[in-house]
Amino acid sequence: MMEQRKNLRFQVQFRSSFSSIAMVGGEGSLVDLSIRGCRIESPTDVQPGASLEVRIAAVEHEPPIQIQQALVRWSRGRQFGLEFETMAPEEWARLQHTVKQIEMEPYERDKRAAELGESS
Repeated sequence: MMEQRKNLRFQVQFRSSFSSIAMVGGEGSLVDLSIRGCRIESPTDVQPGASLEVRIAAVEHEPPIQIQQALVRWSRGRQFGLEFETMAPEEWARLQHTVKQIEMEPYERDKRAAELGESS
């Protein structure tokens, strides 16, 4: 049974790092993303209920998106789920823009393929 989500989640492959007061920090691969949260794959052990600061390297050659506070909702094996709690307004704007871009990508690809007249 799938749990119902209010926001679409998109499969991505971004580098991310995270830290908290109780933990030196870790690195992980961000495997899905929505404007409300994400899923990270990492060898670092995190506990549900922990509050993390997260940095998401969404765009090359641009500073990572900083989430000041994200709550660990669940942890299974090498993956854990985060819910974004606190971030600066400009970081929030960047996150929304990033998610919008990801949302557009499949349509953009299909459109371009159609314009190229399927020359495969």
